[in-house]
Amino acid sequence: MTVSLARGTGAAAVLIISAQGAFADVTAQDVWSDWKAYMTGTGYTVTGTESQSGNVLTVSDISMTMPLPDQDGTGGLTMPEIQFIENGDGTVNVMLPKDFPMTFAGEGDGEIFSAEILYSHDGSPMVVSGDTSAMTYDYATSQATITLGKLIGDGEEMPEGALKASVMISDFAANTVMQIADQRSYTQTSSMAEVTYDLAFQDPDSDDAGTVTGSLKNVTGTAVSSIPSGLDSPEMPALIKAGLSVDANVAYTGGNSAISVTGSDSFDMQSTSAGGSFGVTMSKDGLSYDIGQKDISVNVSGSEIPFPLALSMAETGFKLLMPVSQSDEEQDFGLGITLRDFAVPEMLWGMVDPTGTLPHDPATIVLDLAGKGKLLFDMFDPESMKAMERGAQKPGEFNAVTIRQLLVTAAGAKLTGTGDFTFNNEDLVTFDGMPAPDGSANIELVGANGLIDNLITMGLLSDSDAMGARMMMGMFGVPGEGEDTLTSEIKVSEDGQIHANGQRIK
Repeated sequence: MTVSLARGTGAAAVLIISAQGAFADVTAQDVWSDWKAYMTGTGYTVTGTESQSGNVLTVSDISMTMPLPDQDGTGGLTMPEIQFIENGDGTVNVMLPKDFPMTFAGEGDGEIFSAEILYSHDGSPMVVSGDTSAMTYDYATSQATITLGKLIGDGEEMPEGALKASVMISDFAANTVMQIADQRSYTQTSSMAEVTYDLAFQDPDSDDAGTVTGSLKNVTGTAVSSIPSGLDSPEMPALIKAGLSVDANVAYTGGNSAISVTGSDSFDMQSTSAGGSFGVTMSKDGLSYDIGQKDISVNVSGSEIPFPLALSMAETGFKLLMPVSQSDEEQDFGLGITLRDFAVPEMLWGMVDPTGTLPHDPATIVLDLAGKGKLLFDMFDPESMKAMERGAQKPGEFNAVTIRQLLVTAAGAKLTGTGDFTFNNEDLVTFDGMPAPDGSANIELVGANGLIDNLITMGLLSDSDAMGARMMMGMFGVPGEGEDTLTSEIKVSEDGQIHANGQRIK
């Protein structure tokens, strides 16, 4: 499935199931007409058979299709029926059948693919209020299930039982405030008491099989988005340039998962966490992700693992900020990785340190980078991406990097650091093809000599190797405050000179 189709069909599914779509307020026909206008503005051709009876508008045989820009074909979504019921008080109920099938399908480059999905709920309506310029959308259901049905890939139906998937949601509620203008915008909050998922696969050509199960507790979400309308070409590059923006966050208070694989090899993993979050923002100014979990425990075993492993972490995190639009102006980027208090079992420590020479305290790795750069192609433009892959387009350049935090602790040693560097992209000679840097970094290393002594005692490091390591530390570092502490200021200049603590080493 292409990126454009995934984006489009995903938008349609979310529109239907979680009431993030653009429906009007006063009459049933206004509701349906505004929905069509919204989907058309995102690239779909929308059709359906309309039947009005009193205050009820029934739309059946609904089809939404869109061209696949990187293939010779189309893709889309079909649904059997939706009812729009005027309540007589200025609101409209949008009624989905209790069992609501949807089919995602497409055809391109001579291949046919489709996936059937069944959405089941308690039959509660989505209630639209407000007016045609601003609407409030409310939906709540005590139980909802999303089940994967028949799959067709490359024109062939996947054998029964080859892949099964379902998601169960309890106590789902969503509130959306939609502003309708040339630039549609919405603000949404949602909550789910629990989300449970169940995935199973069976390779039809072997005994390989597996299951993936899990759940998330007390899931809450917020989203703010602006969606341009009225574009001649509502593809992602045009939407981004016209002002598309998304700022969404999902959080939960606890989760668990289990993976089991059987067949030629076996593998089992169980994990739990005390909660986490996932945030994403996207606009012409950039794309960012912010993912985190806390109090994670993982148990792993398998035929290729000599003994069961039990791992734990107090915190994991990943942050990414990157530009998405071509620009001759500098843009922000960033990268963050957190692995805090990572502990391994004593059985594993016993393989490398049976006498307990090293401290077995949990290890920590934290890296936080920020900087400036230029993206010289449009990330969501297929033609621009192809040009870059052919080497006809330079991807971009780094102009500055700031090390906001560097922290590594393990086996009794601790390394910290910060730094700031700028880069001259016109000079690719001084540093052998790398843009010439100019800046400095400050580093502190605590416990390095003690770690070296322990490694010698364990027989993992020879005296001669240890001497070389100590000479290298003496070249770059000077004694700092506290026992077994070294500090170093490394300065790099565009002319190729490198100084450590004021002494030129290159």
